[in-house]
Amino acid sequence: MRIVIAEDSVLLLDGLTRLLTTEGHAVTGHRTADDLVRALSARDATLPDLLVTDVRMPPTHTDEGLRAAVHLRSLHPDLPILVLSQYVEQRYAAELFARGARGLGYVLKDRVADVDEFLDALQRVADGGTVVDPEVVTQIIARTRRTGLETLTPREREVLTLMAEGRSNSAIADRLVVGLPAVEKHVTSILGKLGLPPDSDDHRRVLAVLRWLEHRPAPTPGALPGSPNGARP
Repeated sequence: MRIVIAEDSVLLLDGLTRLLTTEGHAVTGHRTADDLVRALSARDATLPDLLVTDVRMPPTHTDEGLRAAVHLRSLHPDLPILVLSQYVEQRYAAELFARGARGLGYVLKDRVADVDEFLDALQRVADGGTVVDPEVVTQIIARTRRTGLETLTPREREVLTLMAEGRSNSAIADRLVVGLPAVEKHVTSILGKLGLPPDSDDHRRVLAVLRWLEHRPAPTPGALPGSPNGARP
């Protein structure tokens, strides 16, 4: 697997590179978000099988890495990305997942307890799965009410499940063999029941998906600790 790592810590970049190289992966490292964007932003760029990026990178060490991930995902919607950081940046994390949850992960460095499980998480994201640490979920939806899932109808839960797979309204309509207006009506109802009113900073669709991830069944054996999506897609 070809992996690109965006990490400004020399020690961590070297450690990850050694680990992944030992596992047989080809690794390229970038120490600034600008270098990462330049390398992958061209539409004819050779994309890696997985991008692993920190949130805080030079020059300001705030959110450059995550903003770069959002930008690259907008250019290359199928690019698998795993955010590996000590921090949760709520706004851009929500924006990243708003573009679809397939092939995305957000893992906190301090909560990675086992190397094999971390490697498994990398593979699951590369394969199109979703890995989200519960602490990330908690912080992103902290400003919203946590009740509402129990009020959803069976059909609305089905629609929300497909939303969590990163499907558009049109794709959901095709999957359920219903009209697009029916899906739009269900989505509107879901967002209303979950107490997610219009907000200039929050992305209601991804907040609904994240709430579903937080309350879905426990992960299967072998999943990354704290990952709500333990099963392979």
